[in-house]
Amino acid sequence: MAALLQLRAKWAWARLIALAVAMAVLVGSACAFFLWNLEAVTRIRFDHPWLLWLLPVAGMAVAWLYHRHGGESDGGNNLILDRIHDPGGGVPRRMAPLVLLGTLVTHLFGGSAGREGTAVQMGGSIASAVARPFLLAKGHVRMLLMAGVAAGFGAVFGTPLAGAVFAVEVAVVGRPGLRALPLCLLASYVGDLVCRAWGAGHTHYHIDGVAGPLAAGYLDALLLGKIALLALACGLVAWSFATLCHGLSARLRRWVPQPVWRPAIGGLAVIVLFLIAGRADFLGLGVWSPDAGAVTLTSLFSSPEIHPSAWVWKLAFTVVTISAGFKGGEVTPLFFIGAALGNALAGALGAPPELFAGLGMVAVFAGASQTPLACTLMGIELFGPGHALPLVLVCGLAFLASGHSGIYRSQRFAMRKPLWRRPPGHP
Repeated sequence: MAALLQLRAKWAWARLIALAVAMAVLVGSACAFFLWNLEAVTRIRFDHPWLLWLLPVAGMAVAWLYHRHGGESDGGNNLILDRIHDPGGGVPRRMAPLVLLGTLVTHLFGGSAGREGTAVQMGGSIASAVARPFLLAKGHVRMLLMAGVAAGFGAVFGTPLAGAVFAVEVAVVGRPGLRALPLCLLASYVGDLVCRAWGAGHTHYHIDGVAGPLAAGYLDALLLGKIALLALACGLVAWSFATLCHGLSARLRRWVPQPVWRPAIGGLAVIVLFLIAGRADFLGLGVWSPDAGAVTLTSLFSSPEIHPSAWVWKLAFTVVTISAGFKGGEVTPLFFIGAALGNALAGALGAPPELFAGLGMVAVFAGASQTPLACTLMGIELFGPGHALPLVLVCGLAFLASGHSGIYRSQRFAMRKPLWRRPPGHP
């Protein structure tokens, strides 16, 4: 009997591994398709800037589609986290195509949003669809959902190690689901390999102006102090971003009960912000621009020019876009906000702009997502192991400074941060 039980357990694990690989191939392919189309619609928007004036109408169309046919899909990333906590309800299959279409519409018409939400939701939706016919145990469904998140995150950013750790770290802050880590690592690397095999490209970031500490000891007490100040600022900005998004979203839901009208109001607000700012740098993803003089995420790593207010503008554009219900996610705009904040503080503190842009980029995300380990590993994957020490410092301090308000409402806390009130539900 014992031998039979061991055989059944091994068969269950072998089946779970096979399902994770198959799922990751599908997720990696979906992410490649998404990245190709995201690049295409971004180019179309740059070629036809008048599309911004249709953003309110486009947002209404997507909101109507979700309201009429989306069901639970409108829960987005929070629904994925809810299903990781309790896999019983499953994730709708329709979530993947809906969020793909919704995100492409957001970027085609100039909304300031990201792409991680799309990848995570496609990963969770595909993982749930793969699991459904096999009647897996709840624990295995939970691990497969986490592997789907890992595959999507790792594939869309080209950071498979960070993707796997993000998947096990994000659901419960302070209590990572380490049992699922091997499966998440497998799925994340397979998803990334498949996405690259399809020829989908990723943005490359380089901290060229500063040698890494493994090559030359550039870190001294003064620079470490400046990095600590940057980290605290990034944590407070991350807290502000999450608080503003949740607050504005709640007010829009209260003031505008009909969900179809919220993106119309948000789209008009984005247009007003564009007219006030007088430039298109803060629309869309913000990674690149055909305008050589534009402030973009990549330009913040290559230009010695300081842009003291760019992070404020990008934060305002993104808070309005996300709170109004546009699809896409927050991570790439958070990268922009963090890099621009690092650039601004580098000018004020007399620090290397390239280094502070890179550190700020991952630190704001660490605070907003409450995933400091994943963001540290992402920084190492993006910038190289030579910057590991400042990355650990900046992500850890930003996490501590960001309080208990992250961008994901369904996140749970198994720890209490010093100097902050206890999070909801914390004993």
